[in-house]
Amino acid sequence: MSSPTSLTRTVHVVTDSTCSLPADLARRWGVHVVPLQVVVDGRAHLEGVDLSTGDLVRALEDHASLSTSQPTPRAFAEAYEHAAAQGAEHIVSLHLSGELSGTVHAAALAARDAPVPVEVVDSRTVAMGLGFAVLAAAREAAQGENGPLVARTALRVASSSTAMFVVDSLDHLRRGGRLSATSAAIGTALGLRPVLGLRAGSIEVVQKIRTRAAVVERLVAAGIDAAQQSGDVRLAMHHLGDDSVVWECAGRITDATGREVVVSPVSAVIGAHVGPGLLALITAHDDSSHDVPHSARRTPSPHS
Repeated sequence: MSSPTSLTRTVHVVTDSTCSLPADLARRWGVHVVPLQVVVDGRAHLEGVDLSTGDLVRALEDHASLSTSQPTPRAFAEAYEHAAAQGAEHIVSLHLSGELSGTVHAAALAARDAPVPVEVVDSRTVAMGLGFAVLAAAREAAQGENGPLVARTALRVASSSTAMFVVDSLDHLRRGGRLSATSAAIGTALGLRPVLGLRAGSIEVVQKIRTRAAVVERLVAAGIDAAQQSGDVRLAMHHLGDDSVVWECAGRITDATGREVVVSPVSAVIGAHVGPGLLALITAHDDSSHDVPHSARRTPSPHS
């Protein structure tokens, strides 16, 4: 089969850098990735361009002042213009949950004046929950499907996604307004370690477990269970900083089920909000993505 990027496509897919897609997959499927910004000690950086996840980890270790910002409408306008110049007659622009960021709204503003029709989709998810939806959309586009069908496929896969993750401290999420003070207090009460998840596009505490080791076992068990229950489930794991645990977890899931797991650092923007110690499991259902590689090998990320 020809490489997807060599096929004539009239529909192009645009996303944002929080999808945490490994760089080789984004390139292979011709996905346009618009970076968000991370501000470190007052200096703005574009993640994946002049700030990697490794840079973000060092900034966290140095207790730097961190904030993030969404792309400007102009950044999306440039992405849409670039896609049109490459032959796009229709664009599907798929982004992280509008409950977590105004990114999808900036995309919608730019879409009004784009040179070709743009369908903007709020995925209601993030990281590889968004990434798997982007890959599904890019696959449909490479097969010559029209814009509305590509958008529907993306939304279907995104809507099926689940996210479970743990961090060392809830303070970063609380300070950034992504988790209520009440949820943060409940999550850390009695020394319990909360497992967090996405529900209706927002972050919530979904389970409280005593130790990080028990949390690791819970994520591995959830990955094995998801793979055994459905033949069309796609699996990914993210980390921030030391990657030894995430590779061990992914390997255990693969050994138990024969299913491969995409492993990548989480985007620097997400990392700035969750803080160090992130370990995440992402699942999504895509029953026709057999030609999309799902590799558990050490694949470089645009954010590493």
